[in-house]
Amino acid sequence: MSQAALALQPVAPGDPLSARNFARLAEFIHSYSGIKMPSNKQTMLEGRLRRRMRAHGMDDVNAYCRFLFEEGGLDGETTYLIDAVTTNKTEFFREPVHFTFMEKTALPRLAKSRGHINVWSAAASTGAEAYTLAMVLDEFRHAHRVDYSILATDICTEVLDQAIAGRYPEAMIEPVSTSRRQRYVMRAKDPGRGEVRIVPGLRSKVAFGRLNLMDETYPVEREMDIIFCRNILIYFDKPTQAKVLTRLCRHLAPDGYLFLGHSESIVGIDLPVRQVANTIFQKG
Repeated sequence: MSQAALALQPVAPGDPLSARNFARLAEFIHSYSGIKMPSNKQTMLEGRLRRRMRAHGMDDVNAYCRFLFEEGGLDGETTYLIDAVTTNKTEFFREPVHFTFMEKTALPRLAKSRGHINVWSAAASTGAEAYTLAMVLDEFRHAHRVDYSILATDICTEVLDQAIAGRYPEAMIEPVSTSRRQRYVMRAKDPGRGEVRIVPGLRSKVAFGRLNLMDETYPVEREMDIIFCRNILIYFDKPTQAKVLTRLCRHLAPDGYLFLGHSESIVGIDLPVRQVANTIFQKG
């Protein structure tokens, strides 16, 4: 059936997301955020849009799509729509081999020629990665007298709000060593809350901001000595991966390190970096 024929079919209130509207949503989400939305994600997408529909007093997902694409609603709704569809899985010391390499190899090498180390967590989610980086860097600073700063960005405003607050369920800090918990984590006065918070001194070393990796240029003012861009490229197709990685490398300082997720690769992408360990690259 053609798209034109689909458009002529009447849609009753409460009907499932139509094929036409799914296609419109998928195309917009991909063009704006780079996130692929294959047909097997249709039910998931519809479920995630329910909260935004309720915010507008709607109970029909197709009416919500008409509001977006035909009634001018997209201009004010884009941020909320992208927040709704992004996946935000994160952990402290996720893929710990990266932090071991950073602590034992990357930081000592960088410290030979730098008095300040700039780090970017380019898909920061709720901040666990950025605060893990801060813990490692803070320990290194005290041992080697090299200061640091961290930029942490994400496209989703909701997770950035949580990251700025630095509050997490207590179970989430299980991968953090006892000594680091004592130094960098505060427990809530009420144990029943089951909540912890990153100490103010560490929070102050991380600057959080919204950034869309699909933008043609990134408003990052300084060269970065270390960039973590992990477990986000898997949601992009190969051409999008190449564009994002090329832009990231423009902000990577000479001899700087790029860390990707364990299932991500730069094979077939021409970048000014060489592989120095599994999913770890250094700019030449």
